[in-house]
Amino acid sequence: MDAERFEAHRPLLRAVAGRVLGSTAEADDAVQETWLRFTKADSIDNLESWLRTVVSRISLDMLRSRRAKREEPIDWHPPAEVEGPEREALLVDEVGRAMLVVLDRLSPAERVAFVLHDLFAVPFEEIAAIVDRTTATTKKLASRARHRVRGVEPMAPADKAVVEAFLKASREGDLEALLEVLAPDVVRTADAKALPTGRATVVRGRENVAREMLVLGKRAAHAEPALVGGKTGAVVAPNGHLRLILAITVSGGKVTAYDVIADPERLDDIDVRPV
Repeated sequence: MDAERFEAHRPLLRAVAGRVLGSTAEADDAVQETWLRFTKADSIDNLESWLRTVVSRISLDMLRSRRAKREEPIDWHPPAEVEGPEREALLVDEVGRAMLVVLDRLSPAERVAFVLHDLFAVPFEEIAAIVDRTTATTKKLASRARHRVRGVEPMAPADKAVVEAFLKASREGDLEALLEVLAPDVVRTADAKALPTGRATVVRGRENVAREMLVLGKRAAHAEPALVGGKTGAVVAPNGHLRLILAITVSGGKVTAYDVIADPERLDDIDVRPV
């Protein structure tokens, strides 16, 4: 009977933990730990609230532990350690890569407050007990997080369409489509950390840029349009973990320039917002 009661709430618990942690594998761990605590608990008046509180606290502790360990090295091979393309795609479809990147930049308490209140409509009084803050302070945490997520003008729809076409052509290795979306005199710049050894940091001309993208285009499998520094761009973020920023200049319906940024210090300094 207890198992049936718990299983009825498992989808909610995985959703909460998944959005707080940005990882389906870690979410499963949090839910499993919640189950273990549930089996040892005495009588529970409001089961849904109790389970949600427990999984949120566990997820908060996991966030704090992760933050203390930071951070994995950049690796441009498809990451073997992540949860697999199907599970990653599910989380990304539900949340979005850029949103996961932004959430990853929040403090653990801000992230929990924002996710629980704005995505799951949990009352601030309940969240305050989870993050160990007053209700007033918890409201401020969520407000700060909300501003970082939504506090800028959206990307122009026409520019977003160009960025999406650029990423799609790169993802699919479609040379003709790439040539169509790139301006004849397009310039690609990149910092040294963004490129394999021996690659030029500056490439000019549509054909040269397009052919390079066919070689390096596997990154686009983890890319999504985003506002970067308040301007048009994209993030490359396997499982929501930021690896690259593309600062893209669009003019006349074409990509005229883009800068590939991978240096950790530069990445940390650039504001990223979902579109």
